[in-house]
Amino acid sequence: MRQFFTRHTAFYAVVTLTVLCAGLAFSLNAAWWLPCLLFLALSILGVYDLNQTRHAIRRNYPVIGNLRFLFEFIRPEVRQYFFEDDTLKLPFSRVDRSLVYQRAKQQMDQRPFGTQGDVYQNGYEWMNHALVPSHIQDTDFRITVGGPDCKKPVDLSVFNISAMSFGALSANAVRALNKGAALGNFAHDTGEGGVSRYHLEHGGDLIWNVGSGYFGCRNADGSFSAERFSDMACRDNIRMIEIKLSQGAKPGHGGVLPAPKVTQEIAAARGIPAGHDCLSPSSHSAFSTPIGLMHFIVRLRELSGGKPVGFKLCIGHPWEWFAIAKAMLATGITPDFIVVDGAEGGTGAAPIEFVDHVGTPLREGLRLVHNTLVGIGLREKIRLGASGKVISAFDMARIMALGADWCNSARAYMFAIGCIQAQVCHTGRCPTGVTTQDPDRQKALVVGDKSVRVANYHANTLKALGELLAAAGLQHPGELRPHHIARRIASGEIRVLSALFPDLQKGELLEGTFRNTIFRTAWPMAQAESFEPLYSLSAALSGHTDQHIPDASAAG
Repeated sequence: MRQFFTRHTAFYAVVTLTVLCAGLAFSLNAAWWLPCLLFLALSILGVYDLNQTRHAIRRNYPVIGNLRFLFEFIRPEVRQYFFEDDTLKLPFSRVDRSLVYQRAKQQMDQRPFGTQGDVYQNGYEWMNHALVPSHIQDTDFRITVGGPDCKKPVDLSVFNISAMSFGALSANAVRALNKGAALGNFAHDTGEGGVSRYHLEHGGDLIWNVGSGYFGCRNADGSFSAERFSDMACRDNIRMIEIKLSQGAKPGHGGVLPAPKVTQEIAAARGIPAGHDCLSPSSHSAFSTPIGLMHFIVRLRELSGGKPVGFKLCIGHPWEWFAIAKAMLATGITPDFIVVDGAEGGTGAAPIEFVDHVGTPLREGLRLVHNTLVGIGLREKIRLGASGKVISAFDMARIMALGADWCNSARAYMFAIGCIQAQVCHTGRCPTGVTTQDPDRQKALVVGDKSVRVANYHANTLKALGELLAAAGLQHPGELRPHHIARRIASGEIRVLSALFPDLQKGELLEGTFRNTIFRTAWPMAQAESFEPLYSLSAALSGHTDQHIPDASAAG
């Protein structure tokens, strides 16, 4: 009985205070009605808590038990503002976010007193500098994207906005990003949600992301529509076409946009009926084999009038990527570019198991793709992009040293337009108007102001990259190599990245030379005609393969 009264003390207290305040209001002063109403509301809440069946804590501790859910609700904000360490990367540290905010707002981004990092901690990385630095006048670093079969090569910045769809982002967020891209002369990836009218409003260069749902270029049954694709792809500000094979944050996972979220605007961008469930399949229907992918690339290049066409993927089974590489050799067809997305990449919403435990991280995935292309003699024909938690100029330098020609970033540009990492993107209640379709919430995001911040962040990050390159005695990020970056792997033990991620020699795989275990094991398993391996990995590792292993120099 004593425990019963103890558990219900708060409830009895608010009931008693309700009666007491009501008595004081009648006998002394009407002002007592205000606290009376407050305690009455809490008393009603307590009665509801005692009778509801959903939460045991509220049933056992009426009124006061609600504090548990309140504190749980505000826990992320309390941690972020009061207790979180500045360098704790969950998923982006305050230091990272502050860097973007400062560069976007043209504020001082320098720091006094010294590094906040532990330079003797395992995993610490740095760039090796030269005693004779170089001098770089123009830090608007650019590359040309377009292989031998491309009629309209693109002069591309080395730092661009990664794939984010309208629907995941608000209309004003898309407007601000695209206008910022136009101001800064860099590219904006549409994401797989199609090209909305907001992407076209300010004329910024677009990389059209064509996913398995073929949004904006689909027939009524969800299949690919060549006519609709050509109509959109031939627009002047659609500069490149990116076939999305997989996404780092949720590779191999499709999705459904529920009917209530399919508004008229989203339906128009995606080419689907409003008010109906929108399916994004986990795989493409326009092709089912590596060779089929190559022919699809040719088809899109022709339909777009000769614009650069490539694909984006997160590395999973290595033999599937090797199968694509063998398909290039078998057909003589090469994409103009490949974007490697790391497992650390972000998304509007994904199952936690996929976010945490599916997909290859960027550095390992990028290095595998780069070395494979070198090993089959095609690296010079194909440009490589990379995306996955790129924030600072050092992030760019490290990734470009591992083989990327350019970097994409999504969440950094979200920070530039006001994102505070509230991590409620999937709820529609974004506090800054970045990831919501609520018209009132997104009014807070002023396009004119935020677009300038996008351009500022881009320009200031490239300026910082130029300073890093100059310190290393280089002139362009294309000169970066793995030996320019060093990493502490243990106490007193340091390796440059070229030792951790060894280079292949040009044409090495064609000669049947397999110095690395992953190539020795998985390259013979791959076939150009199918994404399926010729035999199982277990058989390959045990050496008990029942089928003939094809010659390594064979194309398919």
